[in-house]
Amino acid sequence: MYIGFYLQNCPLSSFIRGNTNHSHHLKKKKKKKIMFTLPSSPPLHPPHLRRRRHLLLSMAAPIFLLFHPNATHVHARGLIQMPPSRLINRYYLVRAGQSEYEKLGVLNTNPVSKTSVDSGLSAEGALQSAKSALELQRKGACDGGCWIWPSITQRSYQAAEIIASLNGVDRSRIVPEYSFLDARGLGAYEGKSLDSIAEVYKSDTISPNNKPPAFGDGTPNESVADVFVRVTQLMSILETQYFGDTIIIVSPDSDNLTILQAGLTGLDLRRHMDLSFGPGEVRLVDPMSIPTYKQPASAVYKCANPPKCT
Repeated sequence: MYIGFYLQNCPLSSFIRGNTNHSHHLKKKKKKKIMFTLPSSPPLHPPHLRRRRHLLLSMAAPIFLLFHPNATHVHARGLIQMPPSRLINRYYLVRAGQSEYEKLGVLNTNPVSKTSVDSGLSAEGALQSAKSALELQRKGACDGGCWIWPSITQRSYQAAEIIASLNGVDRSRIVPEYSFLDARGLGAYEGKSLDSIAEVYKSDTISPNNKPPAFGDGTPNESVADVFVRVTQLMSILETQYFGDTIIIVSPDSDNLTILQAGLTGLDLRRHMDLSFGPGEVRLVDPMSIPTYKQPASAVYKCANPPKCT
């Protein structure tokens, strides 16, 4: 490659050295065109020229990628469509261990109390969460590093800390989720026995849009479709924020996880309870299949466009 310099009556060597004793030549000689080969390393340019060059190159790069035949196509990522055609990351779903409320056999889903001591793990719940951590260790979930996303609900975050401790995960990799993983709000069932959840599930089988009766203390009354929106938003964030990572989602209840797994696998949301998680249960997400021991009785409950299922 050649570059022409028009130098006024001075040798190239004196020009480079900055020789100032060549002014007497300016009147005698005409302009002379000097050609030289560009050195292997680029010459130094003034800072303003370097900045201009970098700016022009950065502007040209997208055009090059657009027309270059071997350019790699980058797919935009945003709100994922359930069931997804693929997942960029690997996911483990974990239900936190038993809470103090659950130990008493009482439903507690009001987010106002989610950070209270009574929403924390019971002694049995701590043991269940330790078993979860050991199960993840056995599966090698964090062998290559992982991120732990728990609900900010007390028992979920405590479970996440146990998982991190037993798997050698730094606390900086625990990312608390403040709303998308809240326990499903059960409205007027708040404070009732755990067995009354069966009435909610009976309503769920009729329509994913059915809500539990409202309650005056402000406890949300969420339908399956409401929870589905939350967990879809969560997955969209995770699929956008990470690439090729292992993520452990820790939920305070079963419904978040069953509705999420139903959406990922294309199962009719009205049958989400067939995928129920026990306290401390760990499950690897496999978007291509439903665990055989959780298969519903009939295949007619498959759904390709949740939450709109017929």
